[in-house]
Amino acid sequence: MDKKDTTIRWGIIGCGDVTERKSGPAYQKADGFILHAVMRRDAEKAADYARRHSISTFYTDADALINDPEVDAVYIATPPDTHQFYALKVAEAGKPCCIEKPMAPSYAECEAICKSFEDKGLPLFVAYYRRSLPRFQQIKQWIDNGEIGAVRHISWLLARTPSPKDISGESNWRTEAAIAPAGYFDDLASHGLDLFVHLLGNVKEASGFSINQQGLYTAKDAVVGSWLHENGVTGTGTWNFGLSERADNVVIYGSTGKIEFAVFDEVPLLLTNESGSREVVIEHPENIQLYHVRNMREHLLGHSEHPSTGRSGAHTAWVMDHILGTI
Repeated sequence: MDKKDTTIRWGIIGCGDVTERKSGPAYQKADGFILHAVMRRDAEKAADYARRHSISTFYTDADALINDPEVDAVYIATPPDTHQFYALKVAEAGKPCCIEKPMAPSYAECEAICKSFEDKGLPLFVAYYRRSLPRFQQIKQWIDNGEIGAVRHISWLLARTPSPKDISGESNWRTEAAIAPAGYFDDLASHGLDLFVHLLGNVKEASGFSINQQGLYTAKDAVVGSWLHENGVTGTGTWNFGLSERADNVVIYGSTGKIEFAVFDEVPLLLTNESGSREVVIEHPENIQLYHVRNMREHLLGHSEHPSTGRSGAHTAWVMDHILGTI
């Protein structure tokens, strides 16, 4: 292949905080990828981002970026309420796409996005990058190798204290019901639930309830859920964003052992089985989406299947909507 065939030029719609370190630089570090253009409605901020990250082109109009002939693929990194709007435009332009998580505010919107790309035969990815991280690949390897026997149950407690922004009432799309109906559950719980599907297989039933306990913002701030994987593994989760202390505790129970870890906190992985206990420390890369981005490259070249696609992202949305009782 010549350079034209092996180099994929990306454009980013929405170059906000998530793209500064977590994702944007990963597109520049992945072999065969070039970050060619970025878009932000504020021209000064778009220009500043492009300058600081050595990106040749910036736009204030998403359509201009999407239809730029020098852009081969598009990464949508806007708040979730605009994901479907931009994704349908990218599909119409005939370009591969990666959508930041959560894929969309509802399963119905995710389905519409998937259909638009499937109808065009286009690759579609969702930035559930934990599926690609070595830290969580180690957990999957333990499960697949039978280190805890037959998996029986998974539980997760995610708790956060109210942030100064929450208490002040300052504008925050993550807690505005019109954008993220379940607040931080949409933003954070989606990571863990998607990871659990990756580790244990698809979910066939889910339910739960959600409320607003604090009254600090319009979105829900407390959610409790349960689910059943297709292979019979049961799951429970509690997500509360108004407690007195932080917690991020996951336990996978098996017939002969258990695995303990955190979805967000970089604590050691702990494997306990008949042979004793073992701690493993695996650090994240500097740009946490690096492995996810590299895997997109391999997928686009036909070398392997990416673990986080539009369909897997839509399934995670289906699970979340069932827990929230919206479907």
